[in-house]
Amino acid sequence: MATLKASFLLDNGIAGDALADQGRRGSGSVHVIMGPMFSGKSTSLLRRIKSEISHGRSVAMLKSSKDKRYAKDSVVTHDGIGFPCWALPDLMSFPEKFGLDAYDKLDVIGIDEAQFFGDLYEFCCKVADDDGKTVIVAGLDGDYLRRSFGAVLDVIPIADSVTKLTARCEVCGQKAFFTLRKNCDTRTELIGGADVYMPVCRKHYITNHIVIKASKKVLDSDESRAESCVAATISTYN
Repeated sequence: MATLKASFLLDNGIAGDALADQGRRGSGSVHVIMGPMFSGKSTSLLRRIKSEISHGRSVAMLKSSKDKRYAKDSVVTHDGIGFPCWALPDLMSFPEKFGLDAYDKLDVIGIDEAQFFGDLYEFCCKVADDDGKTVIVAGLDGDYLRRSFGAVLDVIPIADSVTKLTARCEVCGQKAFFTLRKNCDTRTELIGGADVYMPVCRKHYITNHIVIKASKKVLDSDESRAESCVAATISTYN
């Protein structure tokens, strides 16, 4: 009889854990903040995170370890506002690095510069669907060629909300939806700030991109001449 009772308690404990897991599953949410550079994505993310903290929720902020522009262990906006974070090469390793017990107590996870994480979709599914947490993703929706950048757009089908931000075109002051690279570098991942990129409207993206593309041909024969040509042309349109 004692053995039977012990067995029942063991099974009941397992059932309790299973019910707890079942209660968490599907109770999370995914929110995406996207747009071109200088559109306030990090600022919006930090505002959301601070709001969650003010409501008593436990939060953690993550960013890609590739982004070392302002601080290694902080998310920093272009106007200098910062928030402590975990800088990681990937997302799926975060629970173990953070500590499984501590991770289990988290309510909200913020992810900045999300375009640099190849496992973004997988992580968001785990956090929201399996672990019942809220994840807020902030990142570029397109690269300097207006192509999908990383996995940010992949997360949209599983998102509860999507916010598309705009910047201000540096040429005409109208709404800017695109990011223009000022030099002829063709790498998709080229981390930089206002020295490398500028937000532009459709008209001035097309105008300046044609100039930069033409200058790229000069780059093969004379790099310094091509770079100065691009800078001078963009300056003229400004």
